[in-house]
Amino acid sequence: MKTAIHPEYHTVIFLDTASNHPFLTRSTIDTKGRDKMKWEDGNEYPVIKVEVSSESHSFYTGKHKIMDTAGRVEKFKRRYTRTKKTDKTEPSA
Repeated sequence: MKTAIHPEYHTVIFLDTASNHPFLTRSTIDTKGRDKMKWEDGNEYPVIKVEVSSESHSFYTGKHKIMDTAGRVEKFKRRYTRTKKTDKTEPSA
């Protein structure tokens, strides 16, 4: 294998800004110039801020938001459902 072509793989803290929940993991993301944060083990690691994680995403938290503004489903059903014809006259053969 070629040397010096792989990205640096190091420990970082991802901080969910929506729920203020940090978690420690490893990543190849560039951390130059990033803020550092002290973790539970006493070491300082670079912080990567993310907007959504499993702590704040509605699928994982069970807080689904069902938005049916202006009755879109009912409007769709009214527009595209077939109406029954009441005229029962049969064409003569």
